[in-house]
Amino acid sequence: MIQNWNDFCDELLKAGFSIFGGNTEGVFGLIDFDWQNAPPGSPIQWHTGDPDTDPWAWRMRVLAERDDVAYSKVFFRKGGFITRDWYPYFLALRRSGETFAEAYEDGKYSHNAKRIYDTLSAHGELPFHEIKAHGGFDRAGQSRFEKALVDLQMGLYITICGESQKRNKYGEAYGWSSTVFCLTEQFWPQDVFDKAAGVTAEEAESAITSQVLRLNPAANLKKIRKFIFG
Repeated sequence: MIQNWNDFCDELLKAGFSIFGGNTEGVFGLIDFDWQNAPPGSPIQWHTGDPDTDPWAWRMRVLAERDDVAYSKVFFRKGGFITRDWYPYFLALRRSGETFAEAYEDGKYSHNAKRIYDTLSAHGELPFHEIKAHGGFDRAGQSRFEKALVDLQMGLYITICGESQKRNKYGEAYGWSSTVFCLTEQFWPQDVFDKAAGVTAEEAESAITSQVLRLNPAANLKKIRKFIFG
């Protein structure tokens, strides 16, 4: 059983990927219970703020302290982790070798997604609220903005790269932290993309499927396919 942050990192590197949170969709998750239902006696406690035993804190801690794990909304449109070793396999399948411009021209992404992508291309890393401001999104378009943001994460064109607090005109921090996003090319070094280019779709699907079944022999095959392709 995972007891703390170090255990989580060790097991994640062995697994290669994991859905985050209690609902693992019948596929696989390292912490397969939700914040209300930790096993009796478990030191894991959600939403305490303890960086060693609070899985909610691990989402951002993994981005701040490691360079071999990505966290974003990548599985079933919700959070998940993928290690550097396994990211190329998902890239090979989710992107199919297409640049974002090519995928947009093929009609795979909305104009709102293009606005977000272009904003991050122009400005680099940006917190959620600044993407909205730079991209010209208003309150009326909130749901479309959030959908497009998840679409881009699922396609592995953008990823979460940290968090940042809002600041007032005096430079003082206030409110809740805001999630920071960047292009996936800004997050990973070039060798991750080079490896993806050398993997066929068939090889990638077979590798991920085999790994899921090793981690969870009872995983549903239809769910595995959705887990893989998004």
